[in-house]
Amino acid sequence: MDVSAVTTKGQVVIPARLRRKYGIKIGTKIQFWEENGEIKIFPITEEVIDGNIGLLKTKGKLLKKLKEEKAREKKL
Repeated sequence: MDVSAVTTKGQVVIPARLRRKYGIKIGTKIQFWEENGEIKIFPITEEVIDGNIGLLKTKGKLLKKLKEEKAREKKL
């Protein structure tokens, strides 16, 4: 089990082993949600985005917008 402490700013370090396993890199967006009294996190990686192609039946328009947004954020 990996353990991390919360900083005064509310930040938590995701252990390197888990970052490598789930492809979390600098700038990766993380989704948080509560479920049954637990806090869960989900990395929104390129693989996750590609794996959901067609899910919303937008014919690729949503994927294109997401990739454009990610590219724009990387430039910042």
